[in-house]
Amino acid sequence: MKTILILGGGTGGTIVANRLAHGLRPDDVSIEVVSDSPLHYYQPAQLYVPFGEEDPRKIARSERKLLNPKVNFRIDTISEWIPDKQLLRTAKGENLSYDFLVIATGSIACPEAVEGFVAGADHFYTPEAAYRLYHKLSELEGGRLVVGVGGIPYKCPVAPLEFTLLAEAFLTHKGIRSNTEIVYTFPLNEVFQIASVVPVVRSLFEQRSIRAETFFNLESVDPEKKVVKSLEGTELPFDILVMTPPHKGAAFLRGHPMADNDGWVNTDRNTLRVNGLPNVWALGDTTNLPISKAGSTAHFEAPVIVEQIMATIRRQEPPPGKATYNGHVTCFIDAGYGKATILDFDYDHPPTVYEPDEFRHLQKMAFNKLYWHLVPTAVI
Repeated sequence: MKTILILGGGTGGTIVANRLAHGLRPDDVSIEVVSDSPLHYYQPAQLYVPFGEEDPRKIARSERKLLNPKVNFRIDTISEWIPDKQLLRTAKGENLSYDFLVIATGSIACPEAVEGFVAGADHFYTPEAAYRLYHKLSELEGGRLVVGVGGIPYKCPVAPLEFTLLAEAFLTHKGIRSNTEIVYTFPLNEVFQIASVVPVVRSLFEQRSIRAETFFNLESVDPEKKVVKSLEGTELPFDILVMTPPHKGAAFLRGHPMADNDGWVNTDRNTLRVNGLPNVWALGDTTNLPISKAGSTAHFEAPVIVEQIMATIRRQEPPPGKATYNGHVTCFIDAGYGKATILDFDYDHPPTVYEPDEFRHLQKMAFNKLYWHLVPTAVI
């Protein structure tokens, strides 16, 4: 019997586990998911918590209940990975061996990596942080709101843009937009890293009087003076600072021979194999691939890994075209006021971006509700 270990109980790991359970017999394989939490979070919902549109207590479900009964589930944290022995060590002192390994440990927000961030800035990348921000926005009566990106790469590239547009709509509905300045910062020389997205975002910012401050690479936050500073020397005073914190891979991967210093795993862009190892794959936020760290990325990557593993176990060739990842990503941009647009792209085709409309917003809201029933369960 072969052992398949899947590290991470998020979108990518859960889809892989359930697809493998559907496609392989229990007599042939043992499938186990290892996660440091018993809960599975729908992270896109965290964006709506600061505006009172989502309850942080209702955006997570039991990972065990989302997994196929044929999948074993272990709650533990990986502390060491020894590839040449096909061995993992856990924080609880367990040694886990494998025949096949899938790394889906995601990305971790690290606000402590920036001086003054924890005391002076807010973010929405955990339910707790998003809820704290809800209270601050509820009490805001005006001033300057600075929203920005504190380092690349980060989870869900469009999320800071969405937050900025949703905040503008929120402040308008609250009746304090006229006495609140909104400033958006970005580390590069434009407001987003995909060129075809920039004109639409620029147009929305201009329509809503949102100022963009580009080439703003976060250096530090002064909580007492309420000033955020960039490496370029720019200083911006704020009343509320909502900054995407730096992100890193799982702690056991940082500086690992199979990853870089921040823990992003060396992954082949088409096969998703790790560093040339024939029996190890990575997906989702975990990889070092130059694509979005987003749930939809993992969604499209998961079947590619599953087809390769099943073909190897069955000693067959994978179905033509199904075992290669082409960089496909799909994501919505919620623009506020009940409108949204969508980005759909891959390695070779940048997204064509349309003006936000009500239909795509309805699609996004429907997907948020249907996620639990369709995505981690591997229905789609």
